Order: sequence, then structure tokens, then C-alpha cells
Amino acid sequence: MTAPEIAIIDSNTLSCLGLQNLLEEIIPMAVIRVFSSFEGLMDDTPDMYAHYFVSAQIYFGHTAFFLPRKPKTIVLANGDNQPQLVGIPTLNIYQDEKSLIRSILQLHQFGHREGHPHDHPQTVTNQPANTQYAEHDLSPREIEVLVLVTKGLINKEIADKLHISLTTVISHRKNITKKLGIKSVAGLTIYAVMHGYVEADCI
Repeated sequence: MTAPEIAIIDSNTLSCLGLQNLLEEIIPMAVIRVFSSFEGLMDDTPDMYAHYFVSAQIYFGHTAFFLPRKPKTIVLANGDNQPQLVGIPTLNIYQDEKSLIRSILQLHQFGHREGHPHDHPQTVTNQPANTQYAEHDLSPREIEVLVLVTKGLINKEIADKLHISLTTVISHRKNITKKLGIKSVAGLTIYAVMHGYVEADCI
């Protein structure tokens, strides 16, 4: 199966880069392409994309293109300025990293309940949304530590909750990082949600 390609269409360079980095972490096998204008997307091959993350301004200027592609379109909203759209998901890009990750994961899970747009009919769609993360042999205790890390607990709080020493917690965290090859809390959170250790709603 070819890697899904995702387009980000937004004139705000910083928003694009931040969203691109998060999407690359959440969907590492995807190819993320960034366009600063709708014309840039049109100069490419616009129909090849599995998803379009598009700024509200560009979306409203080119609804003739995006409305027929409604199942694949996510409109980027900024904070309080939420567009009222029926049947089209929006993503508030003005929120903290953890909330943004939760929102993207929820959109990803919601959007793939019926299978990926590029899936073949025989593909099993009740698997975790991102099976490109290989399964790793985390011990039951390491999974407990991982879950508490994703909930924002610091090492001392994890030690107190699990009735283990601080040194043991640090050792478990080192082992988790080594086994998964993931150093950031954001990356560990994504891994935990994709493997069903925590619900996206709970992070």
C-alpha cells in the first residue's frame, strides 16, 4: 500500500510547520506537503491527497473545490474564531500541544471508523488507526509508567502512585525510550493512544 499523502494549505508558515511536525509524528508513514496558497495546491496534483488541512480563509475562498471533497477536508480554525461548518471537521490550531495532539488523534480515529479513503475493501478496519508503530515488548510495569507519563505526571508522582522508588521510575522511562525509540512526551502519548493503552479523550 502506498503512503498516504496529506496536504496542508495555509498562508501562515509557522502554523504549517507546527502542524506538519505533529502530523509526521502521529502518522509517520504519511507524506506531508505544505502549500502557502490554493494556487500552489492547484499547480501540484490536487486530487492525490488523502486529507486536506486547509485554513478557513482559503477554504471559504475555494468551496467549489473542497465541498466535493468534504470527507477528506479538515478546516483549520484559530481560537475563538471558529467557523460554523456542517459536516466538516475543524481543528483549533491555537491550543497547547497536548490538546492539539488529542484533537488530531480524535479526528484521525473518527475519520477512519469506516476505513481509510485509500483502503481496499478487504482491509480490516477495526485495527488501531496507526499500525505502522511496531509492537514492542513493554513490560506491564513499563506500560503503567507510560500511561502515567501521558497523563502528565512527573517522576516523583509516578513513584508515589506505583509505590516504587524514583530511581526505578527513571529506569523504566529509560527502558521505554530505548525500546520505542521515542523521546518526547508528545511522541509517547501518540504511541500510547495508537496502541490502546489510553483513550484520546483521557490525555
